[in-house]
Amino acid sequence: METNTLVALVIAQLGLFGLSAFFSSSETAIMALNRYRLRHLAEKKHRGAGRALKLLENPDGFIGFVLLGNNFVNVLLAQIATLVTLQLFGESAIWIASLVLTALILIFAEVIPKTFAALNPERVAYPATLVIIPLMTLLKPLVALINLTTRALLKPFNVSTDRSQMDMIDREELRTVVKEAGALIPQKHRDMLFGILDLEKVTVEDIMVPRTDMTAIDLDQDWMDVREQLITCRHTRVPCYRGSVDEVVGILHLRSLTRLLRRNEELDLEELEALLTEPYYVPLKADLHTQLINFQMEKQRLALVVDEYGDLSGLVTLDDVLEQVVGEFTTVPQFNARGVQKQPDGSLLVDGSANVRELNRAYGWNLPEEDAKTLNGLIMESLEDIPDTGTSFRVRGYTIEILQTTAQGVRSARIFPPFEREDSGQG
Repeated sequence: METNTLVALVIAQLGLFGLSAFFSSSETAIMALNRYRLRHLAEKKHRGAGRALKLLENPDGFIGFVLLGNNFVNVLLAQIATLVTLQLFGESAIWIASLVLTALILIFAEVIPKTFAALNPERVAYPATLVIIPLMTLLKPLVALINLTTRALLKPFNVSTDRSQMDMIDREELRTVVKEAGALIPQKHRDMLFGILDLEKVTVEDIMVPRTDMTAIDLDQDWMDVREQLITCRHTRVPCYRGSVDEVVGILHLRSLTRLLRRNEELDLEELEALLTEPYYVPLKADLHTQLINFQMEKQRLALVVDEYGDLSGLVTLDDVLEQVVGEFTTVPQFNARGVQKQPDGSLLVDGSANVRELNRAYGWNLPEEDAKTLNGLIMESLEDIPDTGTSFRVRGYTIEILQTTAQGVRSARIFPPFEREDSGQG
């Protein structure tokens, strides 16, 4: 073989190495593109993103073309290498040439280009589409034949090539995306996004004000006592009942009462009852996403919560639901959750009726909230009994000391978080 021919073959091999590296890096870069950023850039008329998105809309066609080109180049490389080896070293060197060529292809046409492309997908993918799209158009009949064959072989395994289905993510995957956004999304905004994602996992029961803590007005009591409650009430809307809190007759909006007082300094019970609106009831197990929509549809801001037997369990407001997304609207010194007071030693005095989920959210704790909604319920669930005052025990590393009890349950307890107190104890 003439020297010029050998030089031409070596140059051809170098060119084929470049083509193989191009196909390998293009495949890795385009498949590694962030789909959501890609759509965002395409909507802003970014040409490279638009071309890449077009390729990803037909992934089997793109992959088929890349593999066709890559395999053709690699086979041609092997044939030329065999021809050159035979001419220079004879048949005995064929196996050595195969090992050397495999190593060269692996390093220079696979590992290095794919690693660079994976680390710089946009830098590689957008220019590569300028070459790939015209070539795919030129070889469209051959690529279509490969696609038909691929789909026919995948069909028995129920494998879909629909990219739209492949790009869909579920709720937990979206949580991971938000979590990994890091500094790109401020912590406050991330907390709000997590709150929105958790709305379907949290029920009205988790956030309601229990009936024992409800502020309500008994219309059967002395009128002067009713007036005193109206004057000292801190809420905008108050349930009104007769005899028993289960017999709610209506909801009083204190703004309506103020307007009436402006026109008439004297107010009696009959005029007060005329201001009451129909109570709005919701089920105990309704998730917050559904309840938020229902509040909007019914144009309500306060709902009475009933259990499966129709008995009153508590009340929930629109503000309670929104606070699950945006956090607490107000803060009170020394109190970060209802019924909680911080102590100088790092422990917290907690009312037995305190909501466990609120404690976890307010202090970043990990108390179990699956089976019990209140601290009292958690304690009795853990001990399977109503404990005596002074009893101490641990739940997930949190030391809980019982301070006050009644015949019905725990009134208050002291909680030592794991990072505040490491000693263990069992009372």
